[in-house]
Amino acid sequence: MRVELLVVTDCPNERPTFERLRQALDDAGHEDTPIAVRIVTEDTVGSIPAFAGSPTVVIDGADPFAEQVSPGAGLSCRVYRSAAGMAGAPSLDDLSRAVAR
Repeated sequence: MRVELLVVTDCPNERPTFERLRQALDDAGHEDTPIAVRIVTEDTVGSIPAFAGSPTVVIDGADPFAEQVSPGAGLSCRVYRSAAGMAGAPSLDDLSRAVAR
């Protein structure tokens, strides 16, 4: 399994997303799966089709939350739907479901 976390510099939601993603992977028995953190810049954003705002989780080349994406996210912050409303990071439950797919 290849897991990436795509972020812009100083993204305030990078850490909680990374920590929840790490927990979801560990809980699913993927303790040895690394999470590659990739910084997205103005120069690279056009070459990363999976990037839908910061942070974006990519598992095996696909964004498991792609149905929530608005076109033209660019280098903006990303929001995720959750049981509590909109959030800057996916929930642990949502990440656990994404890892299990």
